[in-house]
Amino acid sequence: MTPFYGVPRLHHWLREIKGYKINKKRVERLCRNAGMQAIVPKPNTSKANKAHKNFPYLLRGLKIDRVNQLWETDITHIPMRKGHMYLMAIIDVYSRYLVSWSLSNTMDAKCCRSIVQSAVEKHGKPEIINTDQGSQYTSEDFVSLITDDYKIKFSMDGKGRALDNIFIERLWRSLKYEHVYLYPADGGLELYKGCKKWFDFYNTERPHQSLNMNTPEKKYFSFNHPT
Repeated sequence: MTPFYGVPRLHHWLREIKGYKINKKRVERLCRNAGMQAIVPKPNTSKANKAHKNFPYLLRGLKIDRVNQLWETDITHIPMRKGHMYLMAIIDVYSRYLVSWSLSNTMDAKCCRSIVQSAVEKHGKPEIINTDQGSQYTSEDFVSLITDDYKIKFSMDGKGRALDNIFIERLWRSLKYEHVYLYPADGGLELYKGCKKWFDFYNTERPHQSLNMNTPEKKYFSFNHPT
């Protein structure tokens, strides 16, 4: 069911969910004996347009301590058995909650605008949104939505600095290793259904070490609606 789980999540699942009395060292040894190991990366989807305006990186030294303080968004290339599609997603950095996502045959500003609009309609607007310097994000169509319509602070990664957008990069890595590479889709509809199932799992069931083994959904909504 979850061949992508590493030692910490397997240990948590076996002890807390299944009730086995087992320590991490034993889980680690069993994984090693079973030959369980990782897989690998992607084409560059961040083509800059030198004629477009860039924005400064606002996250250096910033303490993230609440939901909707900072959203990160990015586009990635998703391979299928034949062809590929582009996936755009937005996560809330504090909770790692996926607030919106969309698949498309092309990477354009219109798609980027619509996914942000969808996220804001569902969850309200963030204080800051961070992107890379891809031409979709620096286009006037997208920039005006963020800075003029929503009055959101716009932060952009430094050129060639993938770690500036580290949290959504981790989301891509998890999606690809845990679903896309294990179950390559035959077409767009199958890819959509598979991604939707995995994203639901990611938000509601998959424990995160950085969240004390809570789920993004629990972290996001418990902050919004304290008991």
